[in-house]
Amino acid sequence: MSIVTYEGIVENGQIRLQADVRLPEHARVYVLLPNAKAQDIQVARIISPRLVDQRDAARFKMEIVEEPTDAGI
Repeated sequence: MSIVTYEGIVENGQIRLQADVRLPEHARVYVLLPNAKAQDIQVARIISPRLVDQRDAARFKMEIVEEPTDAGI
């Protein structure tokens, strides 16, 4: 694997490279942050909901209802 380095800046959450840099569509890139501190970096986390009491899971049972093939259409 060869490595090429480009410098850019982040503006409005987007990485902006120098004007003369053109990367191919769907190119895999890696972002390195020189002199960055862990407390300065915010990571978005999507957390799935959890039940406080696992016994409540019975309330969320899936019910499958099969319609007749013509279904009155």
